[in-house]
Amino acid sequence: MGVERLLPTEEAGQLLELTRELADRELAPRAAEYEQRGEFPRELLRLLGRSGLLGLPYPEEYGGAGQPYEVYLQVLEELAYRWLAVAEAVSVHTLSCHPVAKYGTELQRKRLPEMLGGELLGAICLSEPQGGSDAAHLTTRAVREGDYYTVSGTKAWITHAGQADFYSVFCRTGGPGASGVSCLLVDAGTPGVLPQARERTMGLRSSPVAQIVFDDARVPADRLVGEEGRGFRIAMDALDAGRLGIAACAVGLAQAALDYATEYAREREQFGRPIIEFQGLSFLLADMATQVAAARALTLAAARLKDAGRPFGVEAAKAKLFASDVAMRVTTDAVQVLGGYGYVADHPVERYMREAKALQIVEGTNQIQRLVISRAL
Repeated sequence: MGVERLLPTEEAGQLLELTRELADRELAPRAAEYEQRGEFPRELLRLLGRSGLLGLPYPEEYGGAGQPYEVYLQVLEELAYRWLAVAEAVSVHTLSCHPVAKYGTELQRKRLPEMLGGELLGAICLSEPQGGSDAAHLTTRAVREGDYYTVSGTKAWITHAGQADFYSVFCRTGGPGASGVSCLLVDAGTPGVLPQARERTMGLRSSPVAQIVFDDARVPADRLVGEEGRGFRIAMDALDAGRLGIAACAVGLAQAALDYATEYAREREQFGRPIIEFQGLSFLLADMATQVAAARALTLAAARLKDAGRPFGVEAAKAKLFASDVAMRVTTDAVQVLGGYGYVADHPVERYMREAKALQIVEGTNQIQRLVISRAL
């Protein structure tokens, strides 16, 4: 990836170099095979955790690396460049730790080193079958009974379902609307936590997605994160950060497609010369390169606002919207550059195109991002 990066510290540069070496050695050679088999690379996530890449934006006292968000996002981009499913897994896991890291009790935070070290994998349980985007009206219910909550309901589209060791579950403990939502930290082995059959997805086939049924699952009351009724605020706060993670993944995927298409165009000859010399195609590549650079700039600008402690939610929505739309356009154009060869699995661009579609949907559809942005106007 020939990207000129302006990093805040020398340490950040070393971290990016470590990420590239690890991703080139461990991720890139396995991506196509695992995607074809639909196999989740759990051991590779453990390896990334042991290498310190699963807790980058969290404080060192909790087992994190204390890195700025702008550095963490560029690590995600490097991972997505080699294998989107792994980068998405890192983003989802980082998001799943956010409620405890920011809102948890000191006792709950004592679990963070274990959560961030790679041995445990997390997931977020927010969406439901009838309300993916309408989180304020979720129906999964948790009823307090002495020292336990009894949780009943169904969550949908859960990345890492059946693979995660813990779930940050958003459920209703009070009345209707946002004020009745709370957050519980639930161990995957809790009786009554029942992952369902995996969804058969168009792309990201090595990333397990499924419904989870909570059948009167008894969760200790000390697993309540924050106060009762604060769950919706926790979820929205986490989603702002998670949208930046998806934007970074989109940039990495788009850059991979651009680089592959450019190299192909240099080598492929028609009418006696490389096809990159034909203006119709070279201008297409120029537009692709410009869009990727713009998506990266927008994503990092939002991250720097977050690092500075300033409001960044609307800018995160813009970044997620723009970067994922760019990933869809650029991967589609990369297939076009390769022509018929782009449509077959011998080249990765057809997989990139299928994967890009997911990024326009996860962490809030792009229609929801437009709603967030337009309301702010």
